[in-house]
Amino acid sequence: MKQNYTFMSTIRKYAEGGHFLILSTIAAIIVANLPATSQWYQDFWQQPLQLILGGFDLFSHNGTPLTVGGFISDFLMAIFFLSVGLELKREIFCGGELSTVRKALLPVLAACGGMIVPTIVFGIACRLTGDMQYMDVLERGMPIPMATDIAFSLGVLSIFSKRVPTGLKVFLAALAVADDLGGILVIAIKYTDHISWEHLGGVLACVLVCMTCSYYRVRNKMVYMSMGIIMWWCMFQSGIHSTIAGVVLAFCIPARLAHGSKYYIERIRVQIDKFPHYEVTSYNKHTPNMLTNEDIQNLRSIESASDNLISTLQDTEDVLRNPVNMFIIPVFAFANAGVCFEGMSLINLFSGVGLGVFLGLVVGKFSGVLLACWLSIKARLVQLPDGADWHSMAGVAMLCGIGFTVSMFMAALSYPSDLDGQTPELMNTFLNDAKLGILCGTITSAILGSIILNKTLPRKAR
Repeated sequence: MKQNYTFMSTIRKYAEGGHFLILSTIAAIIVANLPATSQWYQDFWQQPLQLILGGFDLFSHNGTPLTVGGFISDFLMAIFFLSVGLELKREIFCGGELSTVRKALLPVLAACGGMIVPTIVFGIACRLTGDMQYMDVLERGMPIPMATDIAFSLGVLSIFSKRVPTGLKVFLAALAVADDLGGILVIAIKYTDHISWEHLGGVLACVLVCMTCSYYRVRNKMVYMSMGIIMWWCMFQSGIHSTIAGVVLAFCIPARLAHGSKYYIERIRVQIDKFPHYEVTSYNKHTPNMLTNEDIQNLRSIESASDNLISTLQDTEDVLRNPVNMFIIPVFAFANAGVCFEGMSLINLFSGVGLGVFLGLVVGKFSGVLLACWLSIKARLVQLPDGADWHSMAGVAMLCGIGFTVSMFMAALSYPSDLDGQTPELMNTFLNDAKLGILCGTITSAILGSIILNKTLPRKAR
């Protein structure tokens, strides 16, 4: 029950963040297409950003400062992936929904199907409708439709409130978490052009320091965050995408308690029992009571035990919750969702990158997730989630095509303006086509998934 409550609170957290994500997306599209603000919107993200300490610039790579857009993609998204990594570690190692083979198998297999089939669909669409001259560049975008946006998809699912079985909510959230892990691996492998082994050595040194602190039960979050900044800078200089530092740091933060939860709970009970029992009446409930020195020490002991009852991992995850969902994800969406429609036509959606991304999300995600579920259940490896049937599973599989945040992130990595041998104008065209495919694919998946769920879920709340 405790772990189920933890996972349901995670679902509510992402569902609430989905509302801010939608508003940021709408605002970005409006600002990017208004004549008075469109040029400002395009130019703002290219402004250089520096953090100089003495003669050292933290936000500089090979002497080139980060832009505002690069700061969001490289630094703020590293914090986002730190949050994702903390959630992954909790679900894998702390008795969560990915902690056993029985629990993890269905969402993990579904996530695999939802990553493999969309890339195949994207590749086929590009080869049939894309310009063969740029096929090598086009195929850089194959990972774009792999992602499922956990905040957006759970936000749509939350529309149906208590009509949705708990097992179905947990399945979608666990699938999206497993999907994020796949996306992290793709970023680490596919988007690494060169490696600086010296800086990777710095990353390893930071990991060893964090693991040593974890071994000796160091609970201070600032110790890990300080090492995380150094780790981020080393990863940023190493050639591996800097957001991976967030995931690496997450798995270094301790999840275990020094003495176990029962020890601290019992300690709190013992200290509380030391206080005298009072009968509260209307005459004495506002009367101040002077505490003795012993009472103060008991209260401090209770406070200390309460602090130690929360692991550093969960404490850090809780601290990051609001900044990530209410600020980082919306800011990233505002910076990347602003597709300028001037000179663009919906025809772009019927060929090349735009078509590949659109079909990958709408067709590839739906068929990949549902096919993987069907095959694994028919093979008697797993069972349907509690309270779910194949009709509701089809609705959730369609919602998996909502790939907004991480898909936008993958698109920016796939078609950078400074790609060797290609002009910035060409890469910007591919990037805009990918964004158009993401927006249309996400909206289509959300609408179709909502229609299916509305028709298949019970009319009365469970």
